[in-house]
This record gives sequence, C-alpha cells and structure tokens, in this order.
Amino acid sequence: MPSTTTRPGICRICSAHCGVLATVTDGRLTKVTGDPDNPMFKGYSCAKGRALPEIHNNPARLLHSQRRTPDGAYEPVESGVAMDEIAATLQALIEAHGPRSVALYLGTNGLPYPASALMGNAFIRAIESPMFFTANTIDQPGKQIALAAHGHWLGGDVDFGEADTWLLIGTNPLVSKAIGIPGQNPAQNLKAAVGRGMKLIVIDPRRSQTAARAAIHIQPRPGTDAVIVAGIINIVIGEKLCDWDFLAENVDGFEALAEAVSGFTPAYVADRADIPEQQLLDAARMFATYGTRGGMVNAGTGANFAMHGSVLEYLCLCLTTICGRWQRAGERVTRPNTLLPAFTAKAQPHPPYEGWGYGERLRVRGLTDTVAGMPTAALADEILLDGEGQVKALICIGGNPMAAWPDQRKTLRALENLDLLVTLDTEMSLTSRLADYVIAPRMQMETPAMTMGSELIKYYASGTGIPAAYGQYVPRLIEPPAGSDLIEEWQFFLGLAQRMGLEMWFVNFFGGGGGRFMESPPIVLNMNGDTRLTTEELFEQMCATSRIPFDEVRSHPHGKIFDVDAVVEPRDADCTAKLDVGNGRLLAELVAIRTDEYVAAQQDPAFPFRLIPRRHGNFMNSSGTNLAALHRGKPYNPTYMHPDAMAALGLQTGALVTVTSPHDSIPSVVEADDSLRPDVVAMHHAFGGLPAEDDEVRDRGSNVGRLVPTDVEYDPITGLPRQGDIPVSVTPRIEAAV
Repeated sequence: MPSTTTRPGICRICSAHCGVLATVTDGRLTKVTGDPDNPMFKGYSCAKGRALPEIHNNPARLLHSQRRTPDGAYEPVESGVAMDEIAATLQALIEAHGPRSVALYLGTNGLPYPASALMGNAFIRAIESPMFFTANTIDQPGKQIALAAHGHWLGGDVDFGEADTWLLIGTNPLVSKAIGIPGQNPAQNLKAAVGRGMKLIVIDPRRSQTAARAAIHIQPRPGTDAVIVAGIINIVIGEKLCDWDFLAENVDGFEALAEAVSGFTPAYVADRADIPEQQLLDAARMFATYGTRGGMVNAGTGANFAMHGSVLEYLCLCLTTICGRWQRAGERVTRPNTLLPAFTAKAQPHPPYEGWGYGERLRVRGLTDTVAGMPTAALADEILLDGEGQVKALICIGGNPMAAWPDQRKTLRALENLDLLVTLDTEMSLTSRLADYVIAPRMQMETPAMTMGSELIKYYASGTGIPAAYGQYVPRLIEPPAGSDLIEEWQFFLGLAQRMGLEMWFVNFFGGGGGRFMESPPIVLNMNGDTRLTTEELFEQMCATSRIPFDEVRSHPHGKIFDVDAVVEPRDADCTAKLDVGNGRLLAELVAIRTDEYVAAQQDPAFPFRLIPRRHGNFMNSSGTNLAALHRGKPYNPTYMHPDAMAALGLQTGALVTVTSPHDSIPSVVEADDSLRPDVVAMHHAFGGLPAEDDEVRDRGSNVGRLVPTDVEYDPITGLPRQGDIPVSVTPRIEAAV
C-alpha cells in the first residue's frame, strides 16, 4: 500500500504565499490544492500553485550540480567541490581586479526561499562589492523612486475591503496578484468589493479580466498613463475636489504640482490618449467624490514598462495625497506586522529622502545606485566595457537573464564574456546553458517556509502586502529525491564565505526606503566551517523580534489571523514633516512629456503598432514554460492582435509573423484578441530561446526583450528601458520547411 499524507503548506511561486494542502505519496509530491482551513485564503489556489507537483517532478530537474567541461559539455560535480572551485576563482578575480569585478543578480524566483536573497546580499557585502542587482530595476523601480521623492504616510494604506473607489493603471491583479486588489484570492476580494458598491476605475489598453469588472474602463493609447493621471489631478484641483485640511497640515509643493499639470486639460488629454473626454471627467469625479471612504491609486508592470515609470508612480502618490487617501488616527492599521517586528503607525508623514544619485556610480549612462537598487539594465554594459571596474564574474540566484533582461543579444554577448558565470537553478535554463557552474538547489516543499516575505513587500510600494495580522510557518514536507545532491541557496553563499574566510551578517531587509521604518537587529553568522546551521534555526533568528512569537505562529499549521488591535496613533505634537507633491526633478520630466518635440518623436509610420506586456495566468516569468501541465499545448507566447488589425494584414490565428521594433525583430505566432485596441499588440515576456533558436518559435515562443535596446530610451534615474509601449510592425513570415 502506498504511504500518503496531506499536510498544510505554503505556495511560494509568487508573493501572495497562498496557504495550500500538499499531498505526498511515497515521498513524492503528488497533489497541491487550496487549504479550506486557512483563514486568509479559504481554499483558494491558482493554476501555478496546483502545478507544483509537475514543477517538483519535472524530468528536466537537476538533481546534481553541473560543471562546464573544456569542450562545452556539462558533467555532475559534488556541491562541496563546486563551492571549493568557485570560491578559489572568485578570490583570484578579486585579487586581480578588485571586489567590483564580482556581481550578483537576484531574480524573482528567490521569493520561495526567504533566507536566500538575504544571504546573497550578505555575501556580496562581505566581499565589499557594490554590484548587487535585482529584478526590481527591470520591473517597477519607479515605486521606490516615487516614495523617496514624495515621502511615506506613516499611518499606512487605506483598506481595499472598506474603500468606495479604487484606481488601477496598467495592472491585472486578478492574474498577477501583485498590487491593488489583495493577492489573497483577488477575484473573490474584487467580487466582494463590487458587490458592496465599490467603483473600480481601470486604465489599460486591454480589456483585461480586471478591467472587465470596472465601473469605468479607460482604454488609452499605450504610454499615456502619466498624461492621464496628470489630467485627473488637474481636474481634481480645478474643480476643488482636494482634501484641503489634509493638504494644509501634511503637504508641501501643491502649487508646483498645480502648475505642472495645468497644461493637461481634459481636451488635451483626451486627444493625446485617444479617449473620450467625458470618460476622463467621469473617472476623475468618481474617484474624488464617490462614497464616504475613498480608495487609492496603484500602477502595475504594464504602466511602468512604458517610459516615465518614476513620474507615473509619483503622480499616483500625488493624486492619492491631494485626495487625502491614507489611514487616519484611530483607524485600523491595514497591514500590521506579524513575523516582522511591531511598528507604531502614526497619522503623520515621514519626509522625502535621497532616492538616487548616491553610492556606486556606474561607468555607463551616468547611472548610480538608487533606493530601488542598482540599475540592472546596465549590468550587461558593465560586463562588456573593458577597463577598471569591469565585471568579470556573475552569480545568478533565482533569475534567468537570457529570458528576462532587455536586449537579449547584448545579454548573450555579456554572459559569454564573463570569466565566471554561476547560476543556482533547478534546470538548465537559457542562462544556465551558458554557465560555468550550475548549482542545483532544493525546491519549495523540500524546505521550510514562512510568510515573512509577504509582509516585507509592503515596504516597497503602497497597495501591496497582507491586509491582516496573518502569519504561517510550515516545515519541509518532502525530502529531496534519493541519490540527489541538493543544497539550499543560502547554504551556497555561506559555504563560499567560509571558504573565502569572510565574516557575514544580515538583516531582514535590504534596499528600498522601507528599511528605515523597521528596527531589526543584525544576524551575525557563525563562520566556523564545522557548525551545521539549519534553515529552521535561521528562521528562528530572523523572527527573534517578531510581533507574534515565532513559536506561536508555527503552532498554527494552517496559518492564523492574529488578534492584533493596532490602530493609527495621533500625530506627534512636534511633527513638522510634510509629504512633497512638488518634486522639481520629476515634475520637470512631466512637463517635458507635453512638448511638441516629445510627441513628434513618438510617431513613426514604419511602426504602426504599440506592443504592451501581458501577464500569463499559468507562468511566473520564465518558470515552467516547458511543462505541459502549465502550457496546455501552447508552449509559446503569441502576438495577440485585434481581429480587425489581423484582417487588414491578411493574417489568421496560428500564422507565423515577424515582429520588428526599431532595434531588432523576433518571430512569433499571431492570435486574435478583441480585448485589445486595434493599434495595440500584446505579448508575454520571458519566453523564447537563444537567438540561434528562432526556428523553434512554436516550441519555445519569442523573446520580447530582444526588441528592447538598453541605451536609447531609458529612465535617467533607474536605467529602466522602454519595455512596453514598444513601437513595432507586424508582417507575415514564411514558415521554415521541415
């Protein structure tokens, strides 16, 4: 008889960290479903989480670390031997070229393992290299830039569950579970909100699943989100719909904001964004006046991928602030900490702070370190540019640069130019196929888990995190496959440090402005090579100052919403801090967007379509695209087009096309989608093979990043290039003969 157990677990594919039930049969993960006894998720799960058995049992999974041989093949290598060799190579590179020659990249797949990212950051600091890069700066770095320029409201966010209005821009949280609508069963949360009368406003060139539930859906030309929000602010100010008392007590820069948006009249915005003027007016008035409990403004990846993400995010905060949409004294704290230390929420501002222009200065494009992190889009240049400071070694943890970074051809040249490339990867991804060493890690259910990461995310952006004092811890539910040699990622960095004679310490937060709001004592690691630290022991140290004792959290295996009576405290009597809605640097960029020269530069009849990103319900970036359980017979990412646009080009669904930008071109498979504007096409990012594998487009899909140059149009603060609102042409492509 097979031995079967079903126990509570945590899905860590995305930041929602859903509570699930995991069934293990004879030591093998066989089923994952939602956990009906979890008080936060109440049985909810998504397709990605339910596919965890296929992800764990993927035949392509690496069970042993790999080492590249002189002839370019790979051979298994014991993990300890790999660490010996990697540590020796790193030491030699540092001695020859300095610490800056070693860089580390942290991708989104670091989410499942809360100690891994922190230990990687601790390692790069221990060798005294400033070259720590993350996926944050190729996604939505404008969120942290905007918070630094605007300041934080220490009372926290308005509760989505109580708001009468909400504005979402370029985001589809019913699929992404990322921002705005709480990610703990977002469809149910939105249904409940609309059912009680909340009016949702969505700005999106596509009628997404979220937009379909909106009271008002504005469907503009891509790339005009900042123009629209500036127009809404102008209407709110012009019709005197602001919260004047809140402004007088808490806000500086109002006159500068009013002047900057004055040219964004309803008529101008309607023409520029190609939307009905009355719809813009209705949206502004509804957001500012409907109901008694107004909500907030959140922008997502789609809006940030277009140019001017920092400006857009700043305007979102400005609109939220001039309408007074923050929690006030006496109101419940929306996101109290559980596994993080307790904090005192106060009805007062934390003033703006330095967000960019400090720390390490890159050798290209005048870019510096920022509150959002080092500009990842410039890392390939730092590898390719000869001279002092050149990056010679790169360690990738939880990331796949060949699939995710912009300008794929440049990325390929850069990775091939390295003296040492190390990936920590569960399979031979595009990037791992170029690596000198591929370290095979344990997977989700083979490690313990906790929800601290879901709490941390609120410090990076408003509208994110868990809207309750919720916490869960689960032990490891299965052992690694028999005969395998797998380590946890944090153990890899600790092992390198021990071999290199380094001292390491870390705290529960790195990067972002939020670290200034959380007191967390450093965890100093015992670097004695004979000490066998476990993940369980490490978690205990990470949670030593948690609001709810760690033992109490783990005594509730299905998770628990704890009885935390946290309310926003009154303003300190001596507080003189103000939020700033008049940042000169960002408002100057807004004004420049309105110039005739800027508008003319956006128009090129050779590229009649605008390509926007689109979330995929079954994939978290490049992970799992080769699994039939997830791709369901369509392992590629189509070019979605409006049927009328396809008909004008003589195309039918399933036809091969070439998508061309001013920078490069990619093959693709076209698919009809009437949810789009006729002048817009949409694609999922992080698909495709290497450039030489374009003939496998129906099996791998297309790499959208190849269409994107990193050094032509980019955010001057974060280096984020234009990855959405990409001007493209679409032409029929002749199918290669088989």
